[in-house]
Amino acid sequence: MDFRQREFLTRERDAEMDAPLRKEHDQPLRGVRPNIVQSIRAHRVSDLQDAAHALGQHFLYANLSAAQSKQDVLDLIAEQFTFPAHFGKNFDALYDCMTDPLHKSGPQPGFVVVLEQIPATAKFDKEAREQLLDSFRDAADYWGDRKIPFRCFYSFL
Repeated sequence: MDFRQREFLTRERDAEMDAPLRKEHDQPLRGVRPNIVQSIRAHRVSDLQDAAHALGQHFLYANLSAAQSKQDVLDLIAEQFTFPAHFGKNFDALYDCMTDPLHKSGPQPGFVVVLEQIPATAKFDKEAREQLLDSFRDAADYWGDRKIPFRCFYSFL
């Protein structure tokens, strides 16, 4: 290998080392199905928010750490997602607020939803947590049928 080839390969390697490991807008949603409800795991909320913004999608965030019961969870979601005052505060009403009114308001670009620190208490047991997540799974299916991305990430307290 002559000097020019070594110099070229050195510059190419240095350029690769200087390049970011991930492109600004393709992570953290790269490899995440467009319509899913999944644990937040290694994702950071700020990265998910940035990705939603970069894609022009709605970002909905609820911190549920102060909740102890189903009613608390629904109240916090309604407040933090700015649901209308007539929100029925049950899982069916939650599904309704996440689907039909938004669909009727015009074309939607997509959704990134974060439910952080879902409680695990006697008043909000495993069954209640599954019902909550089922509401979001049903919403993901609803939007998937309309070819609109709806990704929901959650964590437990």
